[in-house]
Amino acid sequence: MGYPMMAEVKHVPVNQAMRDYLVRSSTPPDPVLSKLAERTASIGEAAGMMVPLEQAALLTLLTRLLGVRTAVDVGTFTGLSALAIAGGLAPGGRVISCDVSDAWLDLAREHWESAGVADRIEFRRGAAHHTLAELAPGTVDLVFVDADKMNYPKYHRLAVPLLRPGGLLLVDNVLLDGYVLDPELAAPGLPRRCAETLRAFNAMLAADDRLDAVMLPIADGLTIARKR
Repeated sequence: MGYPMMAEVKHVPVNQAMRDYLVRSSTPPDPVLSKLAERTASIGEAAGMMVPLEQAALLTLLTRLLGVRTAVDVGTFTGLSALAIAGGLAPGGRVISCDVSDAWLDLAREHWESAGVADRIEFRRGAAHHTLAELAPGTVDLVFVDADKMNYPKYHRLAVPLLRPGGLLLVDNVLLDGYVLDPELAAPGLPRRCAETLRAFNAMLAADDRLDAVMLPIADGLTIARKR
C-alpha cells in the first residue's frame, strides 16, 4: 500500500542565502568546529566531502539525545563529523573514526585537541569494513556512514548487527545530488554506478524490518534509521 497523494508538495529550495539563515537560526556551533569547517573549506575541491555545519549540529544533538557511549564514524576526512559526535558523547564515551587515508589526520587532531576531545576519538586507518568487523554485536550506540558510496551495502550489512536496540544508523549523501531519482542522468562510469548503488541501497534500507528509517533532505540527504 503506497502513501496517499498529497494535494501540494511543501518544499522550500535551499540556496546559499536560505542555508545561511538555517545556520543562523540554530544554536551557534562550537568555535573549534567552525574553525575546522573554515580550514576544511580552504583545502580545495576535496572540501566537498565535508559535513556542513547544520548537519554537524544534528549529529551532536542526536548523539546527546541518545546518550551515546560508543560511536563509529565511517569516513574521517578532516575530522569534522568525529568532532561533532564527540561533542555530544555521554561521560566516558568514545568515537571510533576510520578512513583509508590519514592525509588530513594532522588537521583533524589539531582541532580535536583544541576542543578537548582528542582522548574520546580513536582513529583507525584502513578499510571501514575491517573496523566494523572487529566490533562486538550489540555494543554500538551510533554509526555514521559518510564514505565510499559503492560500499554502502556492505557497511549496512556490518553495521546493523553492531547496534544495540534503539541505536542509530546515520547514512549521508543518500540523495547523491538527486541522481538517485534517475541514475541514467549521472555521468557514465563511477558516478552512474554510485547512483545505481545508492538507489538500490536506499530501497534496501527502507525495507529492512530491523530498522525504522526516515530520509531527510538535509545537505545531500541523510537517512536516520533506528534499530528496533
